[in-house]
Amino acid sequence: MISSSLKYSTVIPILLYALTFSSSVSARPATFLQDFKVAWADSHIKQIDGGKAIQLILDQNSGCGFASKSKYLFGRVSMKIKLVPGDSAGTVTAFYMNSDTDNVRDELDFEFLGNRSGQPYTVQTNVYVHGKGDKEQRINLWFDPSADFHTYTILWNHHHTVFYVDAVPIRVYKNNEAKGIPFPKFQPMGVYSTLWEADDWATRGGLEKINWSRSPFYAYYKDFDIEGCAMPGPANCASNPRNWWEGANYQQLSAVEAKQYRWVRMNHMIYDYCTDKSRNPVTPPECVAGI
Repeated sequence: MISSSLKYSTVIPILLYALTFSSSVSARPATFLQDFKVAWADSHIKQIDGGKAIQLILDQNSGCGFASKSKYLFGRVSMKIKLVPGDSAGTVTAFYMNSDTDNVRDELDFEFLGNRSGQPYTVQTNVYVHGKGDKEQRINLWFDPSADFHTYTILWNHHHTVFYVDAVPIRVYKNNEAKGIPFPKFQPMGVYSTLWEADDWATRGGLEKINWSRSPFYAYYKDFDIEGCAMPGPANCASNPRNWWEGANYQQLSAVEAKQYRWVRMNHMIYDYCTDKSRNPVTPPECVAGI
């Protein structure tokens, strides 16, 4: 559990860091149908405010999901999400990129794991490269993500992949191909999001089951922003060093971001596959390669 003194002592600097990050790039919020389509259960996805926002619904009949109309090879994707409030145990809200290439897929995951009321919301990240995943990390968020919208971002370039929460980096997967470590760089990935029931594992390893008397469960999205090389597209787009997401400011964490990153991992990380000796008696090579 996060101590209240730590939580509130960090709110102001985190907000200042977020403002610094957000002012350095130009966002392009789109309406839902500009870049996305319903992937399944269209009756459970409602457009709001002319498509500027959407509501995802989970009930005993179905969850739902949406997907980008295009796949992308490098770039940045972000959206603002307000997660399921209250007793959300057993629910999973996922926001991820996926190459959709079966057993050789590349995938970059945010998974927001529901909780019993009053408990911290946990976000799990995972990275699949050439079909190999099992790289889970979990942090407890330092705020209530169901009380308001917060921005979740995946930056993916030739140098690294960074997961951000309100412009705070919570995970870095570095391109260490020079050390023989695979990195996703050949397969375009689509952008996806789902709201679904997973009470066999989502909350306390499946000990906390979904309370259907609380359904329907709702999650909200807005400010859909994809900036990247859409595929199929110009052959030289993905390799163009002049793409802003390949620029010097995005090739490694800034000093401020590195400080934030250490703060998150020291104070809010609750699980890291890198240090799980029961699963990995030998530390995986990407874990010792640095960020």
